[in-house]
Amino acid sequence: MKKLNILAGLALVMLAGAAQAKDWTEIRIATEGAYPPFNFVAADGSLQGLDVDIANALCEEMKAKCTIVAQDWDGIIPGLLADKYDAVVASMTITEERKKQVAFTDKYYSTPLSVVVPKDSPIANTDPVSFNGKTIGAQGGTTQADYSEDVYGKAGAEVKLYPTADEANADLVNGRLDAVVSDKFPAAEWIKKNGSECCKMLGDIPGTQSETGIAVRQGDNDLREKLNAAITAIRANGTYDKIVGKYFDFDIY
Repeated sequence: MKKLNILAGLALVMLAGAAQAKDWTEIRIATEGAYPPFNFVAADGSLQGLDVDIANALCEEMKAKCTIVAQDWDGIIPGLLADKYDAVVASMTITEERKKQVAFTDKYYSTPLSVVVPKDSPIANTDPVSFNGKTIGAQGGTTQADYSEDVYGKAGAEVKLYPTADEANADLVNGRLDAVVSDKFPAAEWIKKNGSECCKMLGDIPGTQSETGIAVRQGDNDLREKLNAAITAIRANGTYDKIVGKYFDFDIY
């Protein structure tokens, strides 16, 4: 009788697990909408950019109906944990600190941190010593903000944090900052499109190469594995390279 009770209990647990499992035919995805060329709001109000294109390609590969919404960066992880959406495709760097809150897929691109300065800047390199007494900007809640405070701030720089990268760049243009620390690819895109008259790339920060992944809730391992399989598939079938080629003329993987 005890054995039968145990087997019955196991069967109930398995049935409960099956009932709770999701098929992920409908997925809600958040992006920031303020980080061109990876995610931004176009003139017609639509969300566009490499992150958005990657999200749509993954959903097509998974044969899932996806809804993509914009979410301010400061609230993007809290919104995921509050079940406002199921995944974040927003150029989020995979860090050990973030892994305490969310789970990440495999990477879908890699980037180092870089420093942007005015064209007439006397700063010669990215060495923290060069920024003693200078004012550096970065987007708050990012790896570049952490690096700016932990490294440049401790070397004597004043660090100012902004809600978006565009606001930091605007203060650089207006002379309120001596430098901006950013992921390399958005910084290069901004200089090409908006900052070529005022600013230049000082260089990459050695040792800051990082991987970017998709964030999901820690319990949603089935979704994470589906996304991983889809990332592998679009890398193999050429879809990934086609998307990247819309925005960059070099490999970002």
